[in-house]
Amino acid sequence: MASIFQAVGAAAALSSSNSFDSKKFYLSSRKSVSERKGSIFVVRSDGRMSSGRVDKLVTNAVATKADSAAASTASKPGHELLLFEALREGLEEEMDRDPRVCVMGEDVGHYGGSYKVTKGLAPKYGDLRVLDTPIAENSFTGMAIGAAMTGLRPIVEGMNMGFLLLAFNQISNNCGMLHYTSGGQFTIPVVIRGPGGVGRQLGAEHSQRLESYFQSIPGIQMVACSTPYNAKGLMKAAIRSENPVILFEHVLLYNLKERIPDEEYICNLEEAEMVRPGEHITILTYSRMRYHVMQAAKTLVNKGYDPEVIDIRSLKPFDLHTIGNSVKKTHRVLIVEECMRTGGIGASLTAAITENFHDYLDAPIVCLSSQDVPTPYAGTLEEFTIVQPAQIVTAVEQLCQQ
Repeated sequence: MASIFQAVGAAAALSSSNSFDSKKFYLSSRKSVSERKGSIFVVRSDGRMSSGRVDKLVTNAVATKADSAAASTASKPGHELLLFEALREGLEEEMDRDPRVCVMGEDVGHYGGSYKVTKGLAPKYGDLRVLDTPIAENSFTGMAIGAAMTGLRPIVEGMNMGFLLLAFNQISNNCGMLHYTSGGQFTIPVVIRGPGGVGRQLGAEHSQRLESYFQSIPGIQMVACSTPYNAKGLMKAAIRSENPVILFEHVLLYNLKERIPDEEYICNLEEAEMVRPGEHITILTYSRMRYHVMQAAKTLVNKGYDPEVIDIRSLKPFDLHTIGNSVKKTHRVLIVEECMRTGGIGASLTAAITENFHDYLDAPIVCLSSQDVPTPYAGTLEEFTIVQPAQIVTAVEQLCQQ
């Protein structure tokens, strides 16, 4: 196995000049994987460009007060991709750009991954860069961390995020801490990604939400994608970061379709996304719950409420600038998450808002979370354990009456 990474390392040495400065989001012009031409730039979630030169501004296609679904998708620029295809396109572009980027995990090679995110990469890049591993999460996660210490940029795919609990020691004691414990001698540019969340009758072990497990580990960034657009942008940004990044993908969002720009772009790893501007209440959410919230928002608008919806996207650290500006405007906060209530992302977010923006609140913060029970296999019981749109509507009505 060591010889494998020596071979990859030899290839990586040829591209040392392509190293990416994580403090700058400037990209030089080049062609994407499918040889599409265009400027390369960074698009923030609100449509602002952070740096670089650009001929035109490409805004993110998200729902606002005006229903964007009414516009014909055929008239929009770009190309349509499913979320898992967007992840693959971002991964493929980065593997083309930098030969130090490699992938490892169970069935990621010729099988193409459990959800086909790596389909077609093994024939193109070979078994040295798309490495099928044994069923041994602790071993190949530790191997990826060691490879990162020697200069490679590995991407670890967990067949299911719940399986990565077997590698918790490597992720916490090595991945998150080695930059510090080595006195800055090593950086760990590792991306750990895979499917998670409550699916459709996948059972308790395959329905884990591990955000709460990993959020307390020092030195690790966490992001959660929710659309094909931000899935690709976050994948590319995570690969280029000098920090270890955990990218959470929801198992029920892989077949979500969206038109994304032909031009290359990346998303800011530490920025939330304004999904819908509003005046009456701030609703903070992420991943699959974004769509439950937007479904509830349609009902709320019909009832005369004007909710502001923010996809926090960055689970660690929180984008307190975007969140704070919204709280100062609406003075009410509802958090909607699929994570467990006890010790979840919502609990940490509640604490951060209370510490920083307590004086701007006109009502207590309300957090809707999954119940603290193993996810049942039975479909009807499974639905009872997670937040449903009707609960969101009720919570907003109660908060806005205070």
